[in-house]
Amino acid sequence: MNPSSPRRRNATLFYAVAIFLSSSLLFLIEPIAGKRLIPLLGGSAAVWTACLVFFQCALLLGYLLAHWLVTRTGPRTQAVAYIALLLASLVQLAAAVDPTLRANTTHPVTSVLWLLALLIGLPFVTLSATGPLLQSWYARFRNAQMRDDGAVTTPQPYRLFAISNVGSLLALVVYPSFIEPRSSLRGQTTTLALGFALFGIVCASIALSMRRVPQLPSGSPTLDDATHADRPDDTRTDRILWVSLAATGSVLLSAVTNHISQNIATIPLLWIAPLVAYLLSFVVAFADERWHPRWVVASLAVAGLGAAGYFLAKGVLSTPIVRAIPVFCAALFVLCLFCHSELYRRRPSLRRLTAFYFYVAAGGALGAILVGVVAPNVLPGNYELAFGLTCVGLLGLTVMWTRGWYVRGFWLVASGAMIALIVGQVHADRLNILWRSRNFYGTLYVTNVVDKGAGAVVRTLYHGVITHGRQIFRQDLNGVPGTYYGHNSGVGLALDHCCGTRPRRVAVIGLGTGTMAAFGRNGDVFRFYDINPAVESIARRYFTYLRGSRAQIDVVNGDARVSMANEPPQHYDVIAVDAFSGDAIPVHLITEQALALYRRHLAPTGVVAFHISNRYLNLGPVVEQLAQHAGMKTVFISNGDETDQDVWNSDWMLVTMDTSLLAIPEIASLKDTVSVPPRLRLWTDDYNSLLPILRIRPDTSS
Repeated sequence: MNPSSPRRRNATLFYAVAIFLSSSLLFLIEPIAGKRLIPLLGGSAAVWTACLVFFQCALLLGYLLAHWLVTRTGPRTQAVAYIALLLASLVQLAAAVDPTLRANTTHPVTSVLWLLALLIGLPFVTLSATGPLLQSWYARFRNAQMRDDGAVTTPQPYRLFAISNVGSLLALVVYPSFIEPRSSLRGQTTTLALGFALFGIVCASIALSMRRVPQLPSGSPTLDDATHADRPDDTRTDRILWVSLAATGSVLLSAVTNHISQNIATIPLLWIAPLVAYLLSFVVAFADERWHPRWVVASLAVAGLGAAGYFLAKGVLSTPIVRAIPVFCAALFVLCLFCHSELYRRRPSLRRLTAFYFYVAAGGALGAILVGVVAPNVLPGNYELAFGLTCVGLLGLTVMWTRGWYVRGFWLVASGAMIALIVGQVHADRLNILWRSRNFYGTLYVTNVVDKGAGAVVRTLYHGVITHGRQIFRQDLNGVPGTYYGHNSGVGLALDHCCGTRPRRVAVIGLGTGTMAAFGRNGDVFRFYDINPAVESIARRYFTYLRGSRAQIDVVNGDARVSMANEPPQHYDVIAVDAFSGDAIPVHLITEQALALYRRHLAPTGVVAFHISNRYLNLGPVVEQLAQHAGMKTVFISNGDETDQDVWNSDWMLVTMDTSLLAIPEIASLKDTVSVPPRLRLWTDDYNSLLPILRIRPDTSS
């Protein structure tokens, strides 16, 4: 048979399509599963990082399975086992369409891993095993064709890995832009199961055809021998480099994602940009060495180290996001391209293909675990990115050692600069930092500075770049609510006018520094809900709002919806929902079901105050639509700055059945209307999408 015959070309296309579909489904199953878990753990951005740990570990398990099948069993056994995996995976996907899930917020990482195993464990492992398994089958198929017609042409199964990453890229772009805005979560899960069934048919047909490919006799010549005779068997050093290079790329992906989303800008869906850069580096690196000459890639990597290191050392607040985000994403691409290009250059002969992918997956899992599990429990600050840059410098020195003293000196200087960057970060974090705490939910720190403008000590609580409250320790401001919660803010007006002089029952979702406790009067009950257990100790120790309030103060740790669902009706006069200032919008707190839960806890004349100040999301129409659906009335209030009271501009929406409250002159004179776009769908636990409410131009006043 001619090497370029239609049959051979069709077979290659068939394998390419199957691998493309497996990668596409893999990157569809990830956001769908993550979207189902995030509401169970309070909408924290850390849930996605924990999901990445599961994805990388499940990928490792899939690669290990493929390696075991290829090296320990024959073609017939491989085919039967793979078809059985496809059938079992389809059963799990069908069973997971409408499961009852409960998360343990006390052990969030363990909970994420367990729930993902229940939802997508077997399908994810099967999809992960598909790439290396089909590449191995493809090489075997081409070897069989060589023996039939004597042709000696390189099968290039490694290029199929580039095709798989193209599929991943496509799914990554299509999901948030097309699938999520148009379908419910249940519909997405059902469609995923149907897509997996079609994929299973394609792969099962390939598996059945492999049953007819004979096992090669021991010692017989193969196409691999003919085309890779100059490629020696891998050594222990090679395997260590495979793991190290892959782990460094994985560390950089997770660290850059965390850095730009927590320390530069809280833009929704921003995690897509680093992941695109990461996957694109695989596409380029595994496509063709002519696309990326080694000296060019190495030069770009050094430039990437310099750019990322400079912006990291300069500080996040001094760099405009329109410059910082592209620089970090471009640096991530060139640094990962360097790591993955070196991986490709050290690829083994085809007989070791599945082992190679196993070590690559092991490195990916190691990197994700270091950033997602180890760092939050060991490091007091966000030093992972500087650590990843240092690893690139040291790896560059290692793999480029044979290029001469000039190149060694270059990489020595780069490595030294990155180590100095880590030392500088640790030193800078000690300046003006009164307290720093890090856990699964992120890094919290309290600054303590003497503000000349305020004429007093100012203490501020930060979560990344998000201000979660501050207090000016000046006598005239003692016990005065500031920042977003002044008396003329929406929640301030609701608290001041809801109940006359009688005692009030108030719920606040989101504790922060506890500023709203300053509204407390004798006989009042203020009940704060916060999912991060570290916040309460910070609020009580470093700020005076809670301990200085005249109201009874209760703090409930855990997700607000879960906590409120387990409580009897509380008859709250005001429920303040204050959890939408960042990129990780806890959408489960702003859905049809959430509003129904709030109404169960409201007094007949009670009011729900939604804090919707946000630079990147227009949440007003979402709340307006929810209220209309529930038959409730709304008012939108945007107050201005009051510098003498340390009150900032803020946007609030009040939702109530009590029209007399909204008619009070102080509220009626400030109210504004909110229009609902005709294409906006009602947010429910089963459907919500941030894309339709993204602001084209960020609101700089929020």
